[in-house]
Amino acid sequence: MTTPTTSENPTNAYTVPSVSITTARTGASAKANELGMRAMQERAYARRGEQYLLIKSPPASGKSRALMFIALDKLHNQGLRQAIIVVPERSIGASFADEPLRQYGFYWDWQVAPQWNLCNAPGADDAQVARSKVKAVGAFLASSDRILVCTHATFRFAVEELGIETFDNRLIAIDEFHHVSSDPASKLGSQLGAFIARDKVHVVAMTGSYFRGDSVAVLTPADEARFETVTYTYYEQLNGYQWLKSLDIGYFFYTGAYVDAVAKVLDPALKTIVHIPNVNARESLKDKQREVDAIMHGLGEWQGVDPASGFHRVLARDGRTLKVADLVDDSDPARRSRVLTALKDPAQKGKRDHVDIIIALGMAKEGFDWIWCEHALTIGYRSSLTEIVQIIGRATRDARGKERARFTNLIAEPTAEQSAVAEAVNDMLKAISASLLMEQVLAPRYEFTPKNSGPQEGFDYGADGYTMGSPNMGVNPHTGQIHLEVNGLKSPQSPEATRICKEDLNEVVTSFLQDKTVLERGLFDQENTLPEELTILRMGKIVRERYPELDEADQEAIRQHAIAAMNITQQAKLALARLDANGSGSGHTALLDGVRKFVNVRDLNIDLIDGINPFEAAYAVLAKTMDEKSLLQVQASIAAKKMSIPEEEARELAKRALLFKTERGRLPDRNSTDPWEQRMAEGVAAFARYRAQAKAAQTQGESGRG
Repeated sequence: MTTPTTSENPTNAYTVPSVSITTARTGASAKANELGMRAMQERAYARRGEQYLLIKSPPASGKSRALMFIALDKLHNQGLRQAIIVVPERSIGASFADEPLRQYGFYWDWQVAPQWNLCNAPGADDAQVARSKVKAVGAFLASSDRILVCTHATFRFAVEELGIETFDNRLIAIDEFHHVSSDPASKLGSQLGAFIARDKVHVVAMTGSYFRGDSVAVLTPADEARFETVTYTYYEQLNGYQWLKSLDIGYFFYTGAYVDAVAKVLDPALKTIVHIPNVNARESLKDKQREVDAIMHGLGEWQGVDPASGFHRVLARDGRTLKVADLVDDSDPARRSRVLTALKDPAQKGKRDHVDIIIALGMAKEGFDWIWCEHALTIGYRSSLTEIVQIIGRATRDARGKERARFTNLIAEPTAEQSAVAEAVNDMLKAISASLLMEQVLAPRYEFTPKNSGPQEGFDYGADGYTMGSPNMGVNPHTGQIHLEVNGLKSPQSPEATRICKEDLNEVVTSFLQDKTVLERGLFDQENTLPEELTILRMGKIVRERYPELDEADQEAIRQHAIAAMNITQQAKLALARLDANGSGSGHTALLDGVRKFVNVRDLNIDLIDGINPFEAAYAVLAKTMDEKSLLQVQASIAAKKMSIPEEEARELAKRALLFKTERGRLPDRNSTDPWEQRMAEGVAAFARYRAQAKAAQTQGESGRG
């Protein structure tokens, strides 16, 4: 889509998505087996006997039904008394309504007695109402009925009042598991820890965005080790769709009032959810209803409100009458309820033209199911990466005739006239961080091994097969995984480090992308920042802090695997851009072609990968989408922050210098032509200064005591 620019509001003249994927549309993720299970559900059901099961799977992959299959087996075949389904908010409780599973080949139907779906009970969605339902939970536990559905809040209060032991011999299934935290302040997280310590319940945890928008882990390492993990990637999900062909994710910049810029990126022909900023956000005009009115005015001429649905009718410039659902206006609870009921009407789920545009503030995110959504347009950055993933998930449902989906994050561009340039830059960094993370989430998983490790089972190495000494690249046709060999790569030794390298690299990359210094230096101060300062020092620090219980060898293996996954994806993107510039892009195999191009040009080794700035591709996009004057201004402001070598970084550089000495027989030279060698030498000198200062302080302290 091309968006023209005007002098009043110079939003970037054309849109350049920062992430763009094209799928194979194999239909595999929608095909059901003889028991009525789709691919992800079948994979999860195969692990149904596990006491602690963690399902990491994207929105719309069928996690709710997977849980139904597993829970019914636990109730009928594994001797558990009851199943308690716990959801973050009442609206998501609808995902666990009755399902005639036998009709599709399964052994039992999913049935929840009306009085035990507490999400349907009347009352507001607040703590007071949640607490009032504890009595109902107690009554259920004493009954012979098998299934209860309630909110996280109700469950927390029930555990608090009834005690951990009351839930023995039951299944506790926690939906949207990323709401849990190992932080002691998280009540649900603490209760989960207590359940695991008592070891008398089964737990199934499910999430579409396991990484968090903060630095606190969802589970402690000890508790996480108890869980068997089932992972179904975004890549598998989207690639296996029947209809959706491509997904674009982009951040676009504007100046002036956002309501003027919205008109440039909001295509009324696309089914769209618009998330306006919170009234406290910098982008907000501080009058949410005026903002909604301005957006509708940009769409066309208001024609009134439909009395049945509560949807606004807007006559668009092309002559169509648009149906717009306003979820922002809360001045009339009855009207708002009417709109929500109309949106949830099961009879309308399969009708594409039921509604055209949804405008929301705090709603239409997690668990909101509108399969026809083609465009999720979010104004202002979102501090939580989890929230962004959930919003993107609204547009990635597969639906008949829906070939393209997109997510747009509209961000205020810093200008020379702005007083709060630092705040604007911070917003930009968070938006870019989110798009880079999504790129990693959407990429296929990598299987890295050291050079000449041999072919891996299940991987296709092309017409010539696997060849020792060659830059081999294998692809698993069923999972989309890519096998690559990297010379000098360290392999994880412990089971936990092996699991992290296979399952949790995205969590490591998330921490890396949330490091403000990494983003500032990597994006805007490339001239003065060595790639190794990011890939080795900063990523090394993040891994050590995230996994302090692992030894140095395993920490280094995780660091190498995480940087390899991120840098190869970014280099594939650059290689793909060059292929596309030559008119040789190749549809759904594009990413694989980009990886193959990068691998074939250079024999992969870990030093090469560590020597690549992970933000090269992101900067290339940024330079196209951002006003040149503003870009130079941001670069100047970042470069002006002169950074000395902190003590921890100096210590790490000194360690790297010792490795260098082991390999080369000499210490790094400050006069070397290799910038990374120079940096290691500077680190050795800085670390020596820190040690001298510490020794002097100690001597002074001892003489003072004497």
